Amino acid sequence: MEKVSTLKSKVPSSLKRPFTRRDFLSTSLKIGTAAFTTALLPKSPVNAKSQYNVLFIVVDDLRPLLGCYGHPEIHTPNIDALAERGTLFNRAYCQNPLCHPSRTSMLTGLRPDTTGVFSNSVNFRDNLPGAVTLPQYFKESGYHTRSIGKIEHNALARDDAYSWSVPSWVPLWFSTDPALIPVWQAFDVEDNDLPDGKIAEQASAVLTELQHTPFFLAVGFEKPHLPLQAPKKYYELYTQQDFSLPPTSMLPTGTPTIANNKLDGLREYKDIPNEGPLSETKILELIRAYAASTSYMDAQVGRVLQQLDTLGLSENTVVVFVGDHGFHLGEHGTWRKNTLFEVALRSPMIISVPGQQPNRTEAITELVDIYPTLCDACQLSTPLALEGLSLMPVIEQPTRPWKTAAFSQLKRAGKRGQSIRTTQYRYTEWGTNGRWGRELYDYDADPNETVNIVDLPENTELVAHLSEQLHAGWQAALPDIQERISLPQILPWDINNDGVVDIQDMLLVSNNFEVETPQHPKADVNKDGRIDIIDLLLVAAHFGECGDPASPQTYPNIRPEHLRLMDEWLIKARLSDDGSDVFRHGIETLEHLINTAIPTQTVLLPNYPNPFNPETWIPYDLAEDADVHIHIYNLKGESIRQLSIGFKAAGTYRTQSRAAYWDGRNAIGEHVASGLYFYTLQAGQFKTTRQMVILK
Repeated sequence: MEKVSTLKSKVPSSLKRPFTRRDFLSTSLKIGTAAFTTALLPKSPVNAKSQYNVLFIVVDDLRPLLGCYGHPEIHTPNIDALAERGTLFNRAYCQNPLCHPSRTSMLTGLRPDTTGVFSNSVNFRDNLPGAVTLPQYFKESGYHTRSIGKIEHNALARDDAYSWSVPSWVPLWFSTDPALIPVWQAFDVEDNDLPDGKIAEQASAVLTELQHTPFFLAVGFEKPHLPLQAPKKYYELYTQQDFSLPPTSMLPTGTPTIANNKLDGLREYKDIPNEGPLSETKILELIRAYAASTSYMDAQVGRVLQQLDTLGLSENTVVVFVGDHGFHLGEHGTWRKNTLFEVALRSPMIISVPGQQPNRTEAITELVDIYPTLCDACQLSTPLALEGLSLMPVIEQPTRPWKTAAFSQLKRAGKRGQSIRTTQYRYTEWGTNGRWGRELYDYDADPNETVNIVDLPENTELVAHLSEQLHAGWQAALPDIQERISLPQILPWDINNDGVVDIQDMLLVSNNFEVETPQHPKADVNKDGRIDIIDLLLVAAHFGECGDPASPQTYPNIRPEHLRLMDEWLIKARLSDDGSDVFRHGIETLEHLINTAIPTQTVLLPNYPNPFNPETWIPYDLAEDADVHIHIYNLKGESIRQLSIGFKAAGTYRTQSRAAYWDGRNAIGEHVASGLYFYTLQAGQFKTTRQMVILK
């Protein structure tokens, strides 16, 4: 099967685009035994031609009760269609079966033990003020990040200023006392009259707004969260005869009392009795309402995906669809979430990467894996602190060996439960070493968790093994997916021998140009007896490589004061270019590195070539995000041409692939005459003018 990472169409080398992460990888793999890991790649500002957008869809309280998960009675055509073009993860598990802890884990790439978030009221910033969230990381990498609907659970986390380019958007919400309404309602209204419809409408509008901007758009749908409210037409898709009662209506035999969350949250509604089990009629009524709410949500997902297609963005956008945790529909006599049973912990998850082969996988995966997966899919380096694992290898090869267990936990009444799910078993401990109880279920023999077999004598050895696996933690369950070289390697292009190839090495080479006795002998990288631009390009082509896999992650440290030097290096390189791979990779890397600098001020630079015939590029620097417009005038002040560049993130736009392009024609398509002209840059409130000479 062709790997996902090679499915994009290749760009001819004549089109000088910034050097991407995949270029770095393909170059580095030619380096003999040098260790080069994803985590050590330099972080790059996004380039729309080479990196994907992200549409991240999170659904509240959604279990895998979907057509594509083997439930043809459920009408979810839009989610099913997404599964047909992506990877369906059949064994994806949340790290905590409660909204806020689960979403916090997903968005930080960290597990609840690390975030300290076990309830819906805690803000992760109180415990981890320096945490870098998934949208924050994409924002820092040049993406416009936007939150529509429910992405985080509480307002403090939802409006995290570090994460979003603009304030989050949620539909107007009116508080309703559950005691005054039934748990489900079918309304004779249009989709947009309810919150999820408004969320889909807003998300579609934002896609239109951002269609020419690299974006990370998070869209959070509320249904099928209680109360189960949806337009009447979605209830009419079903009858109660379409559904069956849950296979279990009682706690598993031998299960500790602490495992049950009772009916908290459901009994608040006026049509649910304050005590006693629900009637069979009521159970089927609620399952039908859950299905109707799911179909309503599916229709809204379809509207957003359709807008993505209409705008031509699907071929350049990674789509993630995920439920924040599972949901009980009467199994074990309980409802909602917040248990460590299978139905509360198993989540639907579909990831679609442009160009991939559609597939489904039984690999054990976790929602904490989403963060590194999106970094990998979008060619961004993966932060070392993350506690998940990129799923791109599974997307490329769905049957490959993967994690041996998924880890989940929750706190109830101050007591912590910890659970692992292996291919065959779920093992759970409540309290230290199971002080408050333990559970073991064999899904091959008992798929509905009817009997807790933890105390059976014949399982003593199995329980000891699973307990050891639980306490060994998630790191011990990771697959061995690559050879790791533990000994540091000596890299010839690491001039100062500090273990990493970076801007300091290029500066040392540059400082020794044409010097008879260089301060650093390694500056003569190609050992030809002189130090020149070729040596610098050899260093540049290996930028970001590290001799020690255990070294901390490094990023390009390109400061504004480096820009002048790098411009000079590029001029030298282009004048000497012999068309070889050394020049090609070196020049592309220098252009890429220039594009990583964030200038201290907005500047309009001289056009090049100048004079020109018949076309030119107009470079500029942006100190902050802005809508960019360039006007060209003649000596009389008459407008010759207007270049509407559009929204641009803060950064340098100096290289040919990023600078504004003018073909030398006026507004009606005629070549302009020789002479003196002026061009004006307007970026937000900033405005400045330069002159250019045209000689034909």
